Amino acid sequence: MTSSDNVHAHEIHKFGSQAARWWDPDGEFKTLHAVNPLRLQYIQRHASLSGQKVVDVGCGGGILSEALARQGADTLGIDLAEELLDIADLHGLESGVQVGYRKISVEALAAEQPGCFDLVTCMEMLEHVPNPESVVRACATLVKPGGVVFFSTLNKTLKAYLLAIVAAEYVLRMIPKGTHEYDTFIPPAQLGTYARHAGLELQGMAGIGYNPLTRGFFLCDDVSINYLAVFRKPQ
Repeated sequence: MTSSDNVHAHEIHKFGSQAARWWDPDGEFKTLHAVNPLRLQYIQRHASLSGQKVVDVGCGGGILSEALARQGADTLGIDLAEELLDIADLHGLESGVQVGYRKISVEALAAEQPGCFDLVTCMEMLEHVPNPESVVRACATLVKPGGVVFFSTLNKTLKAYLLAIVAAEYVLRMIPKGTHEYDTFIPPAQLGTYARHAGLELQGMAGIGYNPLTRGFFLCDDVSINYLAVFRKPQ
């Protein structure tokens, strides 16, 4: 990392230090495993993956990256946590799923490969960086004209604070304590503004709901907590 990277060093350390547990479906990151099929389902609603060149920004240990590659996408995962990339590489060797991984910021990759990707995904990352608008702008630079960009993040509502932090981190212990900070949550309108400034056009949004009885997640119209958004770069 350099001083110019759009990153909180403590966030890199926080997630990197837990890399060894990233692929445990019953461990601290079980929620990532549980919602990943929904992310993939939402992506496939709006885009074909087979034969497409895709970059997964903030890929972590590669959970979504591998899922994209399994659907036939030529996938590159990027992150700044070296420990997570090592785990991603190792799991790829074990699973046989071919994904390329690089330790590089999205801004640096955008300067290096503008307009080179059919599809860009950036899931649960915007709320973990100092300048989320810079990430949105870089994602818009990376995608080809006519291509699509997917984001997922957390809405800045009282409901999101109570459920995504108080309940998920401290009561139900669905995710590690300290994963999120409410001040960094991003309302959909704010994300939309970032995207418009970057030349992207909103195509749709969906929420991710949770049923405490079945302990299952589902896509819904309620974007008051976690939400996904898809944007297209005009031709």
